[in-house]
Amino acid sequence: MAVSPRISFSGKASWISSLNIMGSENYFANSTVVCFGELLVDFVPTVGGLALADAPAFKKAPGGAPANVAVGICKLGGTAAFVGKVGEDEFGLMLVNVLKTNKVEVKGVRFDADARTALAFVTLKADGEREFMFYRNPSADMVMRPEELDVELIKHAKVFHFGSISLIAEPTKSTHMAAMKIAKDAGILLSYDPNLRLPLWSSPEAAREGIMSIWNQADIIKVSDEEVNFLTNGGDETLDDVVLELWHPGLKLLVVTDGPEGCRYYTPEFHGKVESFKVHPVDTTGAGDAFMAGLLSKLVDNDFGLHHEGKLRDALQFANGCGAITTTERGAIPALPDTETVLRLMSKESM
Repeated sequence: MAVSPRISFSGKASWISSLNIMGSENYFANSTVVCFGELLVDFVPTVGGLALADAPAFKKAPGGAPANVAVGICKLGGTAAFVGKVGEDEFGLMLVNVLKTNKVEVKGVRFDADARTALAFVTLKADGEREFMFYRNPSADMVMRPEELDVELIKHAKVFHFGSISLIAEPTKSTHMAAMKIAKDAGILLSYDPNLRLPLWSSPEAAREGIMSIWNQADIIKVSDEEVNFLTNGGDETLDDVVLELWHPGLKLLVVTDGPEGCRYYTPEFHGKVESFKVHPVDTTGAGDAFMAGLLSKLVDNDFGLHHEGKLRDALQFANGCGAITTTERGAIPALPDTETVLRLMSKESM
C-alpha cells in the first residue's frame, strides 16, 4: 500500500502545493519507465582539475543516477517516474520540483522528516573524469521502507530501472528487493546500471558482492569498462571472454560503455561495437545515465526489438549521442539533451 508523503514545513504551503506532489491523475498510463533509487544534490567545482579543498566555488546541480535517467527519458520525449526518498528540507523540495519541471512522475517520491537529502561533492579532474565525496549519515534515500512503495505505479511500468547504491544499507536494500519483486512478478523488464561508487561501500569486496547479488535478475545490464574490470576481479575489460563472464542465462542485453570510444553490446544472438561522437568534454557526470536514458527510450519506442541487430545498433548510436552531449556541460540533469540536440550531433557527425 502506498504511503502518502509527510510534509510539515511551516511557511512553505504555497511552494509545496505548487509541486503537485501527488502526481498526475493518469500516471499509470504515463510512466513507461519507473526508476528507483537515489535523488541528491551534486556540487561540482566551477574550475576543473582541482582538489575539492582548492576549488574556489561549486555549482549546485540536481543528480542521482536513477533520477537522472528518469529526467533524461522525459527530455527525450518519453515518459518516466521516479521512486525514492528525499529529506523534508529545502534541497529535497528543490529536487522534486526539478523532477516535476522536467515532467517526471513523482507520485512515488517520499519525504523524511528526520533524514537529510543526500549531497555529493564532485571533483573534476583535467580530463573531465570525477572523484566523489558523499554526505550521507544516513541520508533520506537510505531509509525508505518497503511499505512506502507505490505498488501500482511499479506494476504499470514497462521497464523498472535501478542501480546498486540502494543496496548498500537497510532499510532501502529491502525496499529495493521488494520493488524488484513487484516488477518481476508483473512481467516488467528489469534494467540495471550498477553505477559503482566505491567510497559508499564498506570495502571493495562488499561492493562486488552487493552489486552481483541481484545480477541474475536483470534483463538489461549496462556497465562501464572500469566496472567490468572491477566485477571480474581485474580481468581485461577489452576482451569479449572477460565481459562474457558477466553474462547470465536469461539476460537479454549486456552493454559495456567505453567512454569516448562508444559501446559494445552482447545479446544471445549477436554482439558488436558502436562508435561514439567527438565532443570536448568538461564533466562526465551523468554521461552514463544519459546513455541509459537514450537506450531505454529507443527500446521502448521500438517495442524492445532486441532480436533485430539493426534497430539495436540505431538505439545504441542514439544513446552514445546522449552520453557525449552530456559531457559538454557541468552537472548531470542540467546537461541532459533533448532529441533534437542529439539528432543534430548525429547529423553533423555523419557529414
